[in-house]
Amino acid sequence: MTTPPDNPASQTVLALAAARGILRPSDLAGTGIARATLQRLVRAGALVRLGRGLYALADADHSEHTSLAAVARKVPHGVVCLLSALRFHGMTTENPFQVWLAIDRKARLPASSGTQMRIVRFAPHLLQQGVKPHDIDGVTVRITTPARTVADCFRYRAKIGLDVALAALRSYMRDGKGTMDELWHAAQDCRVANVMRPYLEAMS
Repeated sequence: MTTPPDNPASQTVLALAAARGILRPSDLAGTGIARATLQRLVRAGALVRLGRGLYALADADHSEHTSLAAVARKVPHGVVCLLSALRFHGMTTENPFQVWLAIDRKARLPASSGTQMRIVRFAPHLLQQGVKPHDIDGVTVRITTPARTVADCFRYRAKIGLDVALAALRSYMRDGKGTMDELWHAAQDCRVANVMRPYLEAMS
């Protein structure tokens, strides 16, 4: 990495990037630091641009789930779900090129960024139930639990395919990703208990 400019503004930006994991230009509000400092630090090799309006330390140890962290910084009220949640929980070998993100039914669509997103809309209570926060690259990312993810796959089976939902269910049961009680409660919350029942009985 090229030595970054040794001035107070640059050091403040780098400290913010270290603290937040992924930095946005809006994070500089109130600091008196010009946004052009971000570009200078990118040119100096101290920061890398992850996408539109998203920066991180060049020497940071990023995980394979950095794209989830980048989306969470852009859309903090969103919930990573469906295929992206399956990948996060190790319940599929497929690596979706889009981040599947749930937002409120009435929320405004998030602005486009360097990370492609596939937006689905959930009722408000489904943005809370069966959702847990995870720390990814220093960013809090809200992700559906394994049980909730399986239920969502059945709920959206017309969109992602029944074969994907069945594979998710097999992985959940085979790999002990959660309890049957958790799965059944999630199925009831998502109103797919009757749909899932015959498959659960067949695999039990």
